[in-house]
Amino acid sequence: MSVLRFLSFSRVAAVAAALHLLPAAADSSLPPAAGLQPAQLAIVINDEEPNSVEIGEYYRKARHIPDANVVHVRIPQRPRKLDVISFGKLKDEINAKLGPEIQAVLFVWTAPYAVECNSLTSAYALGFDAEQCAKPCGPGKPSPYFNSNAAKPAQQHMMRLAMLLPTESVADAKALIGRGMAGGFSMPSANAYFLITSEQARNSRAQFFPKSTALPARRLSIKTQQSDVLEGARDIMFYQTGKARVDKLDTLQFLPGALADHLTSTGGDLLGTTQMSSLRWLEAGATASYGSVSEPCNYWQKFPNSAVLLRHYLNGASAVEAYWRSVAWPAQGLFIGEPLAAPYRR
Repeated sequence: MSVLRFLSFSRVAAVAAALHLLPAAADSSLPPAAGLQPAQLAIVINDEEPNSVEIGEYYRKARHIPDANVVHVRIPQRPRKLDVISFGKLKDEINAKLGPEIQAVLFVWTAPYAVECNSLTSAYALGFDAEQCAKPCGPGKPSPYFNSNAAKPAQQHMMRLAMLLPTESVADAKALIGRGMAGGFSMPSANAYFLITSEQARNSRAQFFPKSTALPARRLSIKTQQSDVLEGARDIMFYQTGKARVDKLDTLQFLPGALADHLTSTGGDLLGTTQMSSLRWLEAGATASYGSVSEPCNYWQKFPNSAVLLRHYLNGASAVEAYWRSVAWPAQGLFIGEPLAAPYRR
């Protein structure tokens, strides 16, 4: 049976349309992308964590976030996972302080990053999904924002997007913020790498990898290849692969605004050690990433769809918008990085 069987016909058509984007480099059916603006982003700071306070204030100033968009909460002891009751109280506290103009929320901390089996970012944006926790390896609920062109998800889809900016290192967080900002100044010549690996179970989304080609209008070269490792590559804007652990990251050069992730079971378990944490992508120089916080099994719908991700990022969406639009069933998936990065917005 087709792997598309869990999506509605309209969603399948949307994915198919996204696949046809690539030779032309942009989709003429999309309106000019205004994208998420600083005044539409809220910052949530944990006053119990000094790094969160310092980085949150640094980000507010760097991105000119209005003071009214900053929410202070207290989460002691940095738990990796919240129970659903504690999370509900936290969400209510945050939402009570936000106005209708807010379309996305940035959590400025590393932990907590999960709500039981859900990710913190998805539980906040879409609500806690208890059914997914009853059957973590079962299909997920479709996201209304998947491949959406909605400019105001809070009004159009009744959801605010969410991303997490890690705070393990103040220096690394400030460098990440700098990359996100630098990505908006020019359109560089860049490369996009999509690797089909020997770990067959982790290649479920490879059917959506674009063919190797050049997109002159976006100054982007797409390189899809069968390989377990990418070594020494430069000027990377996209890197997607399927591996439990990705080697040779220290040999790579990522451009400001780069998106990178690996399809594996627990990449979103940021402080775990069973598999490679998605934090490694940010440490290597990527600007945003994605990973699951609990065992999702290898449904492609639970991971970023490469065709959809390219379609929206190349058409000017911000990192948080493009990543959220690329995941059909995001309940277990954690979105991390600098949300306002938008290297292709013009």
